[in-house]
Amino acid sequence: MNYYEIGQRIRKYRKAYNLSQEQLADKVGISATHMSHIETGNTKLSLAVLVKIAEALSVQTDALIYDAPQVNRTAMTDEISDILSSCKPEELKIVTDVIKSLKISLDKNND
Repeated sequence: MNYYEIGQRIRKYRKAYNLSQEQLADKVGISATHMSHIETGNTKLSLAVLVKIAEALSVQTDALIYDAPQVNRTAMTDEISDILSSCKPEELKIVTDVIKSLKISLDKNND
C-alpha cells in the first residue's frame, strides 16, 4: 500500500473542497500535524481515520485508496435498476435517450 499516493489523493479532494489541512483535521478529530503527515505519506493512517476522512470529504474510501476507484458492477447495475423502477413510462424513454447519448459521447472521447 502506497501511503504517499493515498495522502496525495486526500490532498486533492481536500483542495477541491477548499479546505485547509487544519479544517479537515478538525472535521476528522486529529491534529493538523497528523493530517500533514498523512498527506505526505510520512505516517500510516488507521482504518478509522481513513473512514473519517472519506466521510468528511464525501467520497468513498476506494477513491482514496485506489488511483482508479474499483467499480462493483453488480451494485451499480442494481442501483440503476432501482432508479428505473421508480420511473413512469414516459420518463423511461427520456432516461433511455439520455443514456444512449451519454454512451455515444463517452465512446467518442475514448477513441
